[in-house]
Amino acid sequence: MSLTKEDLQAIRGIVEESVSGLKEDVSVLKEDVSGLKEDVSVLKEDVSGLKEDVSGLKEDVSGLKEDVSGLKEDVSGLKEDVSVLKEDVSGLKEDVSGLKEDVSVLKEDVSDLKTRMGNVESDMREVKVDLLENNLIPKVNEIAAYQKSVYERYSKDADRFEQKITIVDMLDGTVADHSRRIQKLECKQA
Repeated sequence: MSLTKEDLQAIRGIVEESVSGLKEDVSVLKEDVSGLKEDVSVLKEDVSGLKEDVSGLKEDVSGLKEDVSGLKEDVSGLKEDVSVLKEDVSGLKEDVSGLKEDVSVLKEDVSDLKTRMGNVESDMREVKVDLLENNLIPKVNEIAAYQKSVYERYSKDADRFEQKITIVDMLDGTVADHSRRIQKLECKQA
C-alpha cells in the first residue's frame, strides 16, 4: 500500500507540529543549561573560596546538594515530557494506521468502480454490436437492396416507356398519313 501525496503532507504536518513542540522544549532546556552553566561558574568561584575556608565548603556542598536535587526534579520533569511525547507519537502512529486503512478502503472502492466501468463498457460494446451489426445494419442493407430493385425495375420500364412513346408517335404519323390518303380517296370517289 502506498500513501498519496496528500496523506504524506498530512503526516508531515502532524510530525512538524510534534517536532515544533520538541524544539520549544529543547529551547527551554538550552536556556536551563545556560542557566546551569552560569550556576556552575558561580560554583567554581565558590569552590576556590571553599579551599580557603573548609567550613564555608561544607555549607556550599550542602547548597550543591540542593541544586542537584532540583536538577533531579528537572530531569524527572523532562522524563515526563518525553513520556508525553511518546504517547503523542503513539497517537500519531494510530492515526497513520487509520489513514492507511482509509486509503485501503478507497483503493478497494476505486477498484470496484474500475470493474463496474469495465462492465459498463463491455455492455455498451454488446449493445453496439447487437443494435448495429445484428439489427440496424441488416435492415439498412435490406432497405438498400429493395431500393436498388425498385430503381432497376423503374429504370427498365422507363426505357420501355420511351420506346413506346416513340412507337406511338410513329403510329400517330402513320395514322395521320393514312387518314389523309383515305380522305383523298373519298374525295376522288365522291
